[in-house]
Amino acid sequence: MKNVEELREAHVGRLMLKYFIPAFIGVFVNALYNIVDRIFIGQGVSAEALSGISVIFPVMLIMMGFGMLIGIGTGVYVSINLGKKDLKRAEKTLGTGFALMIISSILIMIITYSLKVPILNSFGSTRETFQYANDYLDIILAGVLFMVVGFSLNNVIRSEGNAKIAMVSMILSSVTNLILDPIFIFGFDMGVKGAAYATVISMFVLMVWVLYHFIKSKRSVIKLYLKNIRIDWGIMMEIIAIGMAPFSMQIAGSFVQGLLNKKLIYFGGDLAVGAIGIINSVLTLVVMAIVALNMASQPIIGFNYGAKAVDRIKQTLRITLIAATIISIVSYGLLEAFPGAIIKVFNSDSDTLYQIAQRGLRLVVLVMPIIGFQVVASNFFQAIGKAGLSLFATLFRQVIALIPLLFILPSFWGIDGIWISFPISDMLSAIVVAFLLVREWKRLPLTVATADESKGN
Repeated sequence: MKNVEELREAHVGRLMLKYFIPAFIGVFVNALYNIVDRIFIGQGVSAEALSGISVIFPVMLIMMGFGMLIGIGTGVYVSINLGKKDLKRAEKTLGTGFALMIISSILIMIITYSLKVPILNSFGSTRETFQYANDYLDIILAGVLFMVVGFSLNNVIRSEGNAKIAMVSMILSSVTNLILDPIFIFGFDMGVKGAAYATVISMFVLMVWVLYHFIKSKRSVIKLYLKNIRIDWGIMMEIIAIGMAPFSMQIAGSFVQGLLNKKLIYFGGDLAVGAIGIINSVLTLVVMAIVALNMASQPIIGFNYGAKAVDRIKQTLRITLIAATIISIVSYGLLEAFPGAIIKVFNSDSDTLYQIAQRGLRLVVLVMPIIGFQVVASNFFQAIGKAGLSLFATLFRQVIALIPLLFILPSFWGIDGIWISFPISDMLSAIVVAFLLVREWKRLPLTVATADESKGN
């Protein structure tokens, strides 16, 4: 198996580059899902409609959270078992993960439909934006199975070393969305409903593609067999333990976004929610570049952790940290230099929205150069089996530090206090995560040497 051999022996730098390029293209194109929707709605419907679908963002984070819980958990555990040369258990992991995807999708759809109105109200919808948010959510929920299965299985494709196929998956789905958005929004005059239909169809395309890979394609390292599509409780606990950190990050992000929407409405009105929707879209592109680095490093670290190759793990981490910091610094320079031009891509009609979003973007990204290593560190902790550390590092920034600041600072500085909460939270988190990362770097040989090889066997 060529993919497995290169994970064991290929030069780490070249291997990282090989995996990063398709991962970056894939996640960048994937990030266009919500961003393209916002651009078309902001330019073609109204600023209020843009605020309406921004209210849905926390709900989308929850859906993606389940995709990350199962997809990343399954993918990492598949990598570890391939590193141990245990193909049978890797395929059992895929089967259990797929069963979890179906169960979680059904639960999300039922629960969210049942609690839709209170959910939208709690996340910041108002009389002016509720109908836009409701129309969009109704349609998106019908396609939650497509999103969870497609997103999750594509993570597993990447984890088995097929980075280019994972890239093609995201390009195929995102281009479908990009083509259908203007047709449905403008051609059929469907507004936010058109954007939602385009998203659901594109997610369906993704699901069909990734299922074909694991069922029929000769390029897959592992196969999805009907006999394995059941819950293996031991494997399920491994998947959940590994995927809990990114899942918690998404759930915490959803909660924080709901709180943020409420605070923004109080201090800046409905258009302030539209402004944070724009800012989130912009920051998503930056974070996705760093996430692509994590996607490139994860199969290498996971495999070599299973193979007990400490030097290759350290090499991979070092390269990832340097690249993430470079991305963060360059992104900071561009966002501070051209905030107005970036905002106008999303909406060029509302001067109020423009002023709020421009000011917010400048303040939110004040310490962006130190963001990269934090995202990498959390992924590293996860990849070496330190799920608790990964979870803590993630929640510290998004919950422990940020939430108190969102309650305290706006009382003194109004909406500026909301924006300033982000860089202060990032600074506090950077100090804590740096300490944890240095400690784990020093302990890595012992961590790998004492890993429980019998676990799950």
